[in-house]
Amino acid sequence: MKLIKKFKKYIRKGFRYITSIPLPKVKLPRVNIPIPQIQIRSKYKRGFKKATTIFRDIISATVITSGSVGLLISYVNPLPLINKYYTTTPLVNDNVALLYANVETAVWVSIGLISFGLLLHVNNFKAWKRNIRAFPRAVIKSPKRMYRKLVVFRDWLLETCNRLNEESAKWHRMFSILRSPYSLLRGLGFSPQMAVALLTVSGTATTGVVVNETILAERSFSRGDSGVYAASVIGNEAPLDIPTSYSEKENTLRIDLGATPVREITIENVTVGTAYTNSTLPQGETNVVQISGNPNAENFTPTRLEVGELIFEKNRCKKLTLSDINAHTILVEGNASDGQSIAPSPGTARMRAIGGGHHQAEAMITSGGTYDRIWIQAPSSGVNGKVGTLKLSNLFTKGGDCVLSKMDIGTLTVKLNEIGNGDGFATKDFTIATTVTGANLSITDNVEVSISEPATQ
Repeated sequence: MKLIKKFKKYIRKGFRYITSIPLPKVKLPRVNIPIPQIQIRSKYKRGFKKATTIFRDIISATVITSGSVGLLISYVNPLPLINKYYTTTPLVNDNVALLYANVETAVWVSIGLISFGLLLHVNNFKAWKRNIRAFPRAVIKSPKRMYRKLVVFRDWLLETCNRLNEESAKWHRMFSILRSPYSLLRGLGFSPQMAVALLTVSGTATTGVVVNETILAERSFSRGDSGVYAASVIGNEAPLDIPTSYSEKENTLRIDLGATPVREITIENVTVGTAYTNSTLPQGETNVVQISGNPNAENFTPTRLEVGELIFEKNRCKKLTLSDINAHTILVEGNASDGQSIAPSPGTARMRAIGGGHHQAEAMITSGGTYDRIWIQAPSSGVNGKVGTLKLSNLFTKGGDCVLSKMDIGTLTVKLNEIGNGDGFATKDFTIATTVTGANLSITDNVEVSISEPATQ
């Protein structure tokens, strides 16, 4: 035993001596391999996180749906029912048959897919629980939240509309300033051509003075401005005295009538047609004054004008023609014409008055001004125009005819007018056709005299 112990002792000493011998150090070269690092900016982290969440949800929904379909197919073969309505491809038939034939494999694979899809949401089960618990409260509070969102949208919409209205008013004011010199001259009775000529000659100095006087001026029926005045829509809060449309290139005074009654329309002391220098009729028109309903046309039911009292007096016309009028009382007095044919027929029209109460349009009255044409009509299909009192007095016209037609009138008065074209008595410049009927007729002191068109002013 002692020998064995000594042997072990010497062996340990020899091993220690051998291991204590210093070995040469060898330095190996260090190789630095750069590893690329991908850093996402903070402003993109949220979007990247949302994208990964959506991608995870898509994968989860896909595998869970696939597993559920696999379980269904392994339990029952749906092809006989599907083939009644839709013929499937051979590839689909073979795969379904394979799944249906290998029930155990299909079941375990389907369970694996479903489990994998659910495992993707292991960290979200608590969120699911919170959402499920919060769902009833969200349903209860949803009307209140929806109302708040509507209020926010309403406030935004009203603010936007107010801002647009303010911008529109600014632009409108700017254009009013730019055109105010022309509007003032037109309001003073100058023709469009004369107004343009004066502005061209006067230069910028005159313009500056006029702008100060009419900076906020609007086109107005009462001031004698031309344009389209839609009295028929006054019930919809349309401005009665302001034209609904107009063009600086046109000079027609047009009134559109409809179901809304107008208490009174008075046009007096105006010049119409080619009676002023450099004036012309609108292209294709031959009537300088036309007061009538509208005739029948494709997709249009004819209309008429219903008038309580129509007064046509002290006017100067090349020709005056009345036709297709039913009136209770007709008074034709003191008219002078270069040839006349007055032949109204007896009728049974009732006495007529036009009222509208609180909702009728107020009076439209203008005195003074120049127009190339005056046109009053009922342009809406099947809707008659209605006027309580329609008065046209001291119209000085040239270049076209005056026409009154397609009307139902309570009292029609035609008096003290001068009508003539200088073509002799054989041509009847003043005509009341047989289609004009009246229950009461008074025709007195109408004479034929030689009358020609007046000179241009």
